[in-house]
Amino acid sequence: MDMDYHVTPERLEELKVELGDLKFKKRIEVAKRLKQAKELGDLSENSEYIEAREEQALVERRIYELEQMVKNAALITKPAKNSATVQIGSTIEVERDGKTNKFTIVGSSETRPEAGLISNESPLGKAFLGHEAGEKITVKVPKGESVYTIVKIL
Repeated sequence: MDMDYHVTPERLEELKVELGDLKFKKRIEVAKRLKQAKELGDLSENSEYIEAREEQALVERRIYELEQMVKNAALITKPAKNSATVQIGSTIEVERDGKTNKFTIVGSSETRPEAGLISNESPLGKAFLGHEAGEKITVKVPKGESVYTIVKIL
């Protein structure tokens, strides 16, 4: 079963560039290394050949992953300014224990908590989705529970 892969248009473009590099540059480089290693003779004890085969497997696996991500990409668009509920793509201001933070809800591949980008799949991101400004949200954290108040949806 295919799963949607939530990404911003910018991240989708980055994935496509990486995919192109792997398919049309890296794949060819690895094939050349394999050919050169084969020419060295006995493959059973040929470390260059073994390393090139391992690299080839990694490249092919990453190509497959990227192709699946691009194929199943669900673009995150900025919700309408007047959106009443938190959605993927929303930037929100929240308060917890007298401290205010801003978070933007993004897909899992773009998560950077230190920059305020939290995944829609994280406990915190999931807890905010579908809620409105003014609501108090209780989030289970490793140390128990934290209560956040959604101050506003920006």
